[in-house]
Amino acid sequence: MKVARDFMVEVPVLKFNEKATRARQVLRDDVYREIYVHDGKKKLMGYVDITGVLNVTATRSNVTIEGFMREILPVKADFGIENVVKSIRTQGTDSIPVVNDQGQILGGLLLSEIFPVIITQHRIPGTVREFMSGNVVVCSPDEPIHKIHVLMTESGFSAFPVMKKKRLVGILSRRDLLKDGRWRASVDGSSNTPVSGVMTTPVMSVPPEESLQHAAEIMVRHDVSRLPVMNGEDLIGIIDRHDVLNAIP
Repeated sequence: MKVARDFMVEVPVLKFNEKATRARQVLRDDVYREIYVHDGKKKLMGYVDITGVLNVTATRSNVTIEGFMREILPVKADFGIENVVKSIRTQGTDSIPVVNDQGQILGGLLLSEIFPVIITQHRIPGTVREFMSGNVVVCSPDEPIHKIHVLMTESGFSAFPVMKKKRLVGILSRRDLLKDGRWRASVDGSSNTPVSGVMTTPVMSVPPEESLQHAAEIMVRHDVSRLPVMNGEDLIGIIDRHDVLNAIP
């Protein structure tokens, strides 16, 4: 049986009193969605994610990451991969830290790396309609990104489908915002960048009656974490990796 050690990778870690702008830079320049925070002796204290650092709008700031830190339960290196998945599913994170017996960070496991393995080991039951999230919050391509920044940091949603005249034209994720530095200028009023200038397009989507197994395979094939659900030309939901994990018996 595969264990956490088999999938563990080296991940960036920061000390609790480092500046939040440093965390923002690391998350902007790399593939990670979370950074683990330690006490100065590599003992895990928590994590900060993209949503947290999006709250830091200044180019320079003395605010430390401790103010944005969240709790997270780690796993040990010999934990079975099924238990790792349960932990990620319960905590709703995109990664999980691996620690030793002293609670010191050894590395991390990324959902994006273990997701392909999980969906090949399980026959995932059901359809997209059964597990998708409904009542999707959307935005338009003409909206200024500072409005979406506020919506994203206050709602906790990590992405918004972009609709133009009831047609899906893109998707805007928190990583899209973070990687495009113009969101800070938009927030402070010195720029009025529209969503269309930052969003990802074109967008993969699935119909509601698609099997969840096939939707998961599409996510892996195209390296995306979520798919809008389209009933014809109508957006009726969104399905993501965590929804797939929740369907696994």
